[in-house]
Amino acid sequence: MFFIETPSNPSLELINLKWFAALCKKNNIISNIDNYFTTPYLQNPAKWGVDLVTHSATKFIDGQGRTIGGAVLGRKDLIKEIRFFARHTGPALSPFNAWVLSKSLETLAVRMDRHCENALKLALFLEQLPQVEKVVYPHLPSHPQYELARKQMLHGGGVVTFYVKGGIESGRRFLNSLQMLSHTANLGDSRSIATHPASTTHSKLSEAERESVGIAPGLIRISVGLEHIDDICKDVAQALAAE
Repeated sequence: MFFIETPSNPSLELINLKWFAALCKKNNIISNIDNYFTTPYLQNPAKWGVDLVTHSATKFIDGQGRTIGGAVLGRKDLIKEIRFFARHTGPALSPFNAWVLSKSLETLAVRMDRHCENALKLALFLEQLPQVEKVVYPHLPSHPQYELARKQMLHGGGVVTFYVKGGIESGRRFLNSLQMLSHTANLGDSRSIATHPASTTHSKLSEAERESVGIAPGLIRISVGLEHIDDICKDVAQALAAE
């Protein structure tokens, strides 16, 4: 099995799904994609020939940080094996969690439209700020894979990555100066969530080790929520300006 994530977390790099599916088929390998950044609403890997699509429903599918869960979709023969394994070994949703997630699906499209609208506006706003070195967002024209993103993804997704000038200390100061945005390891919530991997999730790695996995000292990932975009931009701007 060849397992990929596109867009990748947190660098938002893309893989061409048509090429990926063809490569796996040519080599008789099962293709599997982690699709939780985009949800089925924004990206349909099966359309490009991918065998399995895996979702962390804990993220945007739930959308409110209430429960954990997941889903695997794909070829009937493969799903039959997964279903057998899950039923006999335990990794299955409780009825209540399944109900919560099924209710969440009723609002998935309208929520994702707002997440993506806010994310694009935030990305464009960040490009204008002097404290920001670079902004990465799939549907931003400056993204190196912009055309591929437009082809594969309905919208650009609810996550924006940017690089603050000044390295790890500036990133830490930004995180500590936020007043509205939340600090958690989750994403895909109705609330906007900011993460500075170099000083939090990847802090135990050396700088060289972080760089090898694409975690630059000033990298900030924001899961853009459903708040009013002016409030999001105001909080981000004041945190970047903090001394």
